[in-house]
Amino acid sequence: MTTHDLDPLERLLAERACERLVLELVHRLDLGEPGTVCDLFTSDGVWEWPYDGRRIEGRDALRAYFGSRPADRLSRRMCTNILVTVDSPDTATATTYFATYRVDGYTEGTLVPTPLPANVGHYEDTFRRTDGVWLIATRTLVLPFGGPTKRLDPLDGLPAPR
Repeated sequence: MTTHDLDPLERLLAERACERLVLELVHRLDLGEPGTVCDLFTSDGVWEWPYDGRRIEGRDALRAYFGSRPADRLSRRMCTNILVTVDSPDTATATTYFATYRVDGYTEGTLVPTPLPANVGHYEDTFRRTDGVWLIATRTLVLPFGGPTKRLDPLDGLPAPR
């Protein structure tokens, strides 16, 4: 079966499910429980950063990695141009552009002056449908622009406006 043989509704549903995974992952990292990101991956899922050779493989390793984020980290990822390509009824790929704003040393209730993005690049994802559920099989971070995460000075934060 070729992708041209897929029912248009089936293709649309697959594209939306994969796009939703991309958005859910970002939501969990920035506003939810980072340790639960692993649940969006296949059991043998991989997240890799070719730039510095990091590779996290398997749900347990992903849970440990993302669950160990600093408690005082504040991050927001802006994702755009999510292009999903359905390759078969059970596989797909996507490219997503992103910019990450991130600081450590954040105190709840403060307003942080807007920094430059810590990273700008794109993700290359592969997806696999397992038991009728779409999951991320691999995520590769392509990082042409990046730098260290800034640690806030306690005086950097401003009281949040009321």
